[in-house]
Amino acid sequence: MTRAEILRFLAGDAQADRIVPPSGFTAQLTLFAAGAMAFLAVFALALSMASGRLAATWSEELARSATLRISAPAEQMAAQTEAALRVLRQTPGVATARALTADEQAALLAPWFGADLPIESLPVPQLIEVIETADGYDAAGLRMRLSAEVPGAVLDDHQRWRKPLVEAAGRLRLLGWLSILLIASATGAMITLAANAALAANAQVIEVLRLVGARDGYIAQAFVRRFTLRALIGAAVGTGVGLVGIMLLPSASEEGGLLTGLGFQGAGWLMPLLIPVLAAAVAFLATGYSARRALRDLA
Repeated sequence: MTRAEILRFLAGDAQADRIVPPSGFTAQLTLFAAGAMAFLAVFALALSMASGRLAATWSEELARSATLRISAPAEQMAAQTEAALRVLRQTPGVATARALTADEQAALLAPWFGADLPIESLPVPQLIEVIETADGYDAAGLRMRLSAEVPGAVLDDHQRWRKPLVEAAGRLRLLGWLSILLIASATGAMITLAANAALAANAQVIEVLRLVGARDGYIAQAFVRRFTLRALIGAAVGTGVGLVGIMLLPSASEEGGLLTGLGFQGAGWLMPLLIPVLAAAVAFLATGYSARRALRDLA
């Protein structure tokens, strides 16, 4: 469309607008479909963005951390812990190594065994938190040295379960984007049905317009404009209601993870504002195709 055509489209034509019924079944269907789909799209977008943040957080926090577990008799625990710390401090690529206190280990076990767990009377392994540098360390070489100098030490670099978690979050993000694509397709299908119904209901009016010299492009533009504006208004209302629903969700917390982090952050709040524009674009394309095809059939 040229600039002049875009301006005419936005300004409208009172004569052409009379072709499309201003109310009725097709108008209600278009408004409802656009509003409902926009509402769902807000939550699908929030899910996708939250999953992306979660995947990035897990990947960043777990990629450079590891845990060293020492299982030894009580009388040897302190000596093996000190030996393990000495090895870790001498290992290139290890930024810091710190033995967790009894309170910290009890806090880790509290979700499973309760806060009153008598950890001092149980043979709980000693945990050492290992943070690596950006260059990383040789995990295989470190395991060999630990097996020789600290027999009770087991290194867990989190690779075994970090990768599945990140992949799961990534697939959840992909599912959110696929949901948005399906929502857009369903919106286009519903608007196409509504446009076809409106064209069929006004077949006699279209015939009269053709007799007086109206071209199919002029008639089609009237339907495209009316249905595009209806989709834009309906999607704007649905997006607004969806954003209110997102705001009412619990705020993000470490305990809740994804369930309490489902929302937008920072500039991400601007993303849902694109949903009404995309809905209008889908309506524009769907109605244009439907109108041209229906007008050919009525010829």
